[in-house]
Amino acid sequence: MSEKTASSTPPTPPAPESRVPAADRPGDATAGRPSHAADRPGAAAARPSQAAEVPGARRGSRMFADGTGPSPDPAGSHFERRIRSFQPRRSRVTTGQADALRRLWPQWGLDIDGQRVLELDAMFGGLPVVLEIGFGMGEATARMAAADPSTGILAVDVHTPGQGNLLALAERGGLTNVRVANGDAIILLREMLPPAALAGVRVYFPDPWPKKRHHKRRLIQPEFLSLVAPRMRPGAVLHCATDWEPYAEQMLQVLTAHPDFVNTAPDGGYAPRPGFRPLTRFEGQGLEKGHVVHDLLFARA
Repeated sequence: MSEKTASSTPPTPPAPESRVPAADRPGDATAGRPSHAADRPGAAAARPSQAAEVPGARRGSRMFADGTGPSPDPAGSHFERRIRSFQPRRSRVTTGQADALRRLWPQWGLDIDGQRVLELDAMFGGLPVVLEIGFGMGEATARMAAADPSTGILAVDVHTPGQGNLLALAERGGLTNVRVANGDAIILLREMLPPAALAGVRVYFPDPWPKKRHHKRRLIQPEFLSLVAPRMRPGAVLHCATDWEPYAEQMLQVLTAHPDFVNTAPDGGYAPRPGFRPLTRFEGQGLEKGHVVHDLLFARA
């Protein structure tokens, strides 16, 4: 959406956008909500070893030469602009995060440019692959990867500090089953993944877009389910989690109505939090305050 300006000076190019948990965004009105737990940017940036910020990480700037780090707009103008289901992230990249990106991106990172079909077997050494859409600062993702080294995790986000943090965590933990994808998950699903490529899909604490006029921006919609279903193997599970009650209700309604998915909960409702999804610190604090987190696990029919 364009905005009128009162000046003749050309507008500043927009920053890369990120579809990450709303509670993980600094300054967001819902910042007190439980989320992808300790994945809050403030927690990582507060560490003394990562306190210095990188000047080159300003909005709209390019930090890395082509191929040596995530691109600000990997798909460029190759694809139509669509209604975004994610919000911009404006926090800056720390020295430690930038270092991890420069060293590890060529090996473990990829841009979602929509120009090729990924060979997941080669990328993950034949492991079954789960797609995680929106990982915040990546702490929960790293814990899941460490707990299940027999499963590959293709983690998608556009939040550069989170990408660097997840790569650093993977290196620190000796995790070889994590790859970080930069860009729009819709383009990844539509253009870059072959049929039946995924053993599962995880969407944890997506932006709830609470205002009614913004509900069209929510990710879990019939169109998204029709796109993701063919990329999932029969029996693969789509696992969603949210602490926003109206969004949980919409998720349950939309998933139940879709012919390609079957609820794994015996009563046809929400599922208990499975043990493989970490209960993070901030989520625990939210639960102590009475927040309700709903998990939904639907299998590909």
